[in-house]
Amino acid sequence: MPVEWAGSGPELLVTIDRGRGAGLRTQLEDQLRAAIRAGRLAAGEPLPSSRELARALSLSRGLVQDCYAQLQAEGYLTSRPGSATRVAAAAMPATGAPPRPPAPAEQFPVADFRHGVPDLSLVPRQDWAWAVREACRTMPDAAFDYGDPVGPVRLREVLASYAVRVRAASATAADLIVCTGTQQALGLVVGALAAAGVGTIAVEHPGSGRTLGPLAEAAGMTCVPVPVDGAGLDVTALRRTGARAVLVTPAHQWPTGVVLTGARRQELIAWAREHDGVVIEDDYDAEFRYDREPVGSLQGLAPDHVVSLGTVSKSLAPALRLGWVIAPGRLREPIAHRKWLADRGSPVVDQFALAVLIESGRYDRHLRRMRTEYAARRDTLVAALRRHAPHLPLTGLAAGFHAVLDLPAGADEQQLIARAAHRGVGLYGVAGSRPQLVLGFGNTSRREIEAGISAIADLLP
Repeated sequence: MPVEWAGSGPELLVTIDRGRGAGLRTQLEDQLRAAIRAGRLAAGEPLPSSRELARALSLSRGLVQDCYAQLQAEGYLTSRPGSATRVAAAAMPATGAPPRPPAPAEQFPVADFRHGVPDLSLVPRQDWAWAVREACRTMPDAAFDYGDPVGPVRLREVLASYAVRVRAASATAADLIVCTGTQQALGLVVGALAAAGVGTIAVEHPGSGRTLGPLAEAAGMTCVPVPVDGAGLDVTALRRTGARAVLVTPAHQWPTGVVLTGARRQELIAWAREHDGVVIEDDYDAEFRYDREPVGSLQGLAPDHVVSLGTVSKSLAPALRLGWVIAPGRLREPIAHRKWLADRGSPVVDQFALAVLIESGRYDRHLRRMRTEYAARRDTLVAALRRHAPHLPLTGLAAGFHAVLDLPAGADEQQLIARAAHRGVGLYGVAGSRPQLVLGFGNTSRREIEAGISAIADLLP
């Protein structure tokens, strides 16, 4: 049986499971590190004495002392003779630091409501393997050279055709730059904007500030938040920032799930034209819409002022690391040059394989299957919360594979997350102005959704 301890001081929620393969000291060290990194243990906060913690967890005092000594050596803890062991200030994450890699799913054996990840068990492996074999069989010898750093013409033609057909974009192969995922694409765009003299870039709040902020800072730019309401980005507030570029998620706002309304789209385009501004459109999961056909790309309304970012990380798998930029003419060459400097181009065989997959129709068939599955999981989540927490509003359900659960004002979001983890359920906060949870169901089965909500039902305020 696992032994648990929450302590009379800081809420550590340490669990020692003698049935696990990991050693007891390793379990304790890992959980204390995670608590410090996540900010659940604040700088300067005292830890229980080695004697108290050892007694509570039925461990030897020497093991706890060795654990504390190791974490002191790594800079996580500090101690002085006659004083309690405390969290070192240098161990706390810096404000605006890029997000850390997510915790392994096995830490949440009941359910992990991690967002932003598709169902990894339903990745079309056989179709992808077939596409790679077909690409290798049909690629001309010259294609195995370094090739064009912006991507082979064949894939860019296929992606441009797909963007026009499915996303109502205005694009040709000449407008596209293939990248190693959206993260690289955004970094290349930000660098090109900075070189063009853009000093301030705006981002939706809540939104992707933790991703954009470090990229903007590295490029010498200032990143400013702009509030989001029920109609999407507040363009009036954007005008007050003095920014000349803004990152938006108009089809399915991250994380609230709202759609940028038609009126706001027109306001945003007007802002871009008046200020010679650039709108960066992150089209991250627009294919997965359930209430109507996918909302058209903002890029199609103003191709001279909108940079559109696309990816297969949500539609196929993050491991493929394939994304693209549809860029206005004035930015295409600066972005392409930065791509060449970064890596001379993304893996060519994979790019040909993606082209083959889309041309064959297998990509569209996979998307249809996944829409059906994600819609069923969404319905399961709605039903489970209706049974266990009917008083809590659930929003952002029209598209994608995450929803937002509003908690009552004053609810302790972080405490709820910690207590859910204690029960084997992974929950994640919005980090906005009010307490909310983002409930991802892309990589969470219907059975896990049911079990996870049931396991935390009495914790929901």
